[in-house]
Amino acid sequence: MTIRDTIFFAGLGQLCLAAASLAIPRVLRWGEDLAQLRPLTRQVFWTYAAYIWGTNLFFGIVSIVMPDELANHSHLSTALCTFITLYWFARVVIQFTYFDRSEAPAGKLLVVAEWVLVALFVAFTAVYGCAAWYNFGALA
Repeated sequence: MTIRDTIFFAGLGQLCLAAASLAIPRVLRWGEDLAQLRPLTRQVFWTYAAYIWGTNLFFGIVSIVMPDELANHSHLSTALCTFITLYWFARVVIQFTYFDRSEAPAGKLLVVAEWVLVALFVAFTAVYGCAAWYNFGALA
């Protein structure tokens, strides 16, 4: 399996993540919590959520449609793969150091879902980290 193949499969994973993320507002009952906020704060929250979702979707689409371009040893491919690596690495760190999951919905299915998500975040970090290293090695 080549680096291009792993990027392609990471892209598929990111599209699956983007699709599954559409359930998060319902599972975490965002509607109830956000109803208590002022309209502007609620709108800013939804805007940020949409930007994150769009970024995940973009990473997936680019990885599926252009895996060769993400592994072509260019400065741009190195920069983008490095950014994607840092994006997913930060998400892993945030999961374990910032999120207060004390009031998270309970249930075995949700625990399994969280671990699957974390595994995806770690896998994305590894794939794009390897791709960045691959690209950088050819530039050095």
